[in-house]
This record gives sequence, C-alpha cells and structure tokens, in this order.
Amino acid sequence: MTGNVICFDLEGPLSPQDNAYEVMGLFDNGHKIFEVISRYDDLLTLEGRKNYEPGDTLALIVPFLIYHEISERDILRVSERARITDGSGFLISRLEQLGWVPYIISTSYQQHAYNVGEQIGIPPERIYCTFFPLDEFREEIGELGTSLIEDLERDILKKLYPNINDDNRIKERLDRFYYRDIVGTELEDVMRRVVVIGGQRKVDATLRIAKKVKTSLSELIVVGDSITDYKMLKEVKVEKGISIVFNGNKYAIPYSNVGLAATDIRFLLIIISAYMRGGRSTVMDTVKTWENSYDEFVKDPEKIPDDVIPEDLKNFLLTKVRDPEFFPPHFHYLE
Repeated sequence: MTGNVICFDLEGPLSPQDNAYEVMGLFDNGHKIFEVISRYDDLLTLEGRKNYEPGDTLALIVPFLIYHEISERDILRVSERARITDGSGFLISRLEQLGWVPYIISTSYQQHAYNVGEQIGIPPERIYCTFFPLDEFREEIGELGTSLIEDLERDILKKLYPNINDDNRIKERLDRFYYRDIVGTELEDVMRRVVVIGGQRKVDATLRIAKKVKTSLSELIVVGDSITDYKMLKEVKVEKGISIVFNGNKYAIPYSNVGLAATDIRFLLIIISAYMRGGRSTVMDTVKTWENSYDEFVKDPEKIPDDVIPEDLKNFLLTKVRDPEFFPPHFHYLE
C-alpha cells in the first residue's frame, strides 16, 4: 500500500458549486429546466429504474446543452467562478504531509473536477469523474430534432415546473422523451456515452482505487453528502471502513457512520488524527466525545483534550469561535 487513502465527493465537500446547475443557467430558463430534470433524477433513483444511477442528471441535460450550443469552454468558465470550501487546500496539504493519498470521486464533468482538483492540489490521475467531450458530441450530432427539444422545454416551463411536486406528471412526460422520442437517434447514442460517476459507479471507483493501492474498503475513508454518494458511503460502512457525511442530506446520512457539520472542512483532520492513533474504534470514540461535549468544547476550546483535536486546529478554533458567521464543527455518531 502506498499510504492511507481518503476519497472525496467534490460538489459539497470540496466546493459548494453545483456546476451543472450553473452551466444550465447560461441560457434562458435553464435553471428551471435543471430543477425539473433533477427531480426526475431523484424519482428514477428512488424507483430503482434499471440501468439508472443517481447523478445521471448530467447525461439527461445533454440535449439541452447541445441545443443551446454550450461548449466545454463554457463549462470551464463557470467552474472558474466556483468557490472552494473553506479549509480544503489546508486539508489536502496536511493529508499529504501525514502520508495520506487523497482522491476525488465525483459526478462532475471533467472540466469542473480537474479545475477544482488543480486548485486544491489533487492531480487528474487521482480524480474519477464524468468524461465529457461536449464539443466532440456537438460536431457528431447531425439533425438534432430541435422540435422535440423545443416541445419538451415548453412543457417543462409551462406544465412541469409550475407543478414540480407532481411526480407522476414529471415521470410521464420525461419518460416519453428519454425512453421513446429519442430512441434510436444520434442523441440517444451520445447520451449513452456520458457515463456519470454516481451511485454504483462511485462504488466501482472506490474498488478500483483500493485495488490500485493494494488495500480493502475497510481501510478507506470516504466523504460524501448526497444521493449520488449513498451507495459508496453504504458500501464502505458495511465493510467497516469510515464513511463520513459532510453537511449531508437525508439521502446520505443513513448510510454513514460519522457525520460532520461545519463551514470549514479542515476539521476533518480530527477524524484523521483519531484514525492514525487507533483506527476505526478510536474514530468512533472521538466522535462520541465531540458529540457529547459539544457545548463545552465550543464555549471554551482551551478545555478540549489534546487527544481529540490536533494542536493547530485547537488554535484555529480559538481564533474563530467568537466569529458570529463561523459554524463550529459538530460531529455526529451515526453507527
């Protein structure tokens, strides 16, 4: 093994930007269309639709990106505006100093994933993301079938978006487009080639990483926050590894064994420090200590025992705890 391994989801833990949502915002009503497609993604995931994985939204929006002539440069331009989660660069640098090998496993298009990775110090060879040669796809598509897309956009904006909680209506209309209208077309072929790294494909990525570094899932730490991560979090948890949900939602929390709510991700080093001292059991003991003593620790960080926080993090917490905009780290034991 080349070192301890930690795998991060990107959108959420490392950067709050929903890149695909922002890219869709480059054309009129794109955000509204994305919200409906995203709801459809949730519905197909919860239904367990065959050959569908959470996060395949990034394939479903391809017809709209091509129709509105969005380019790879546009995706990168939007990515360049992305904020990096506070503490991300510090965390990655410190992890590598401690001998850890950080990876990114993300649904994000490669243009966004590689850009964020470069900013925080994770090279492309350690990023598993959605390969997306959009410019090549646009050149390949001959007759796009613009009337089908125009009709769908009109229905989304006039019928679906105003009734976004009408799940049956959303499924019926979008099923018609994706599973009937474009079947056998060049557009369907292009969409099938967009392999979004979400759901089971994130599990597959963790398995490839584990094989690459000659370890098992029980020795991995994974960090996620949403429905695209739940299978990865669940698999690592079942295998007795460490599954951390960072500022997570209801789709991810049940499948993790550690929860961390914070505005600064450097506090993840508390978990790393505990793991290096005594493995999984020490991590769980540390999390329970933080959960049970949260009020005391936040009131007076000086009283936090040295064995449950690295010294530099304690000093950082002391400088930030009185800041009204600062949200102290809140750990949750989720076993």
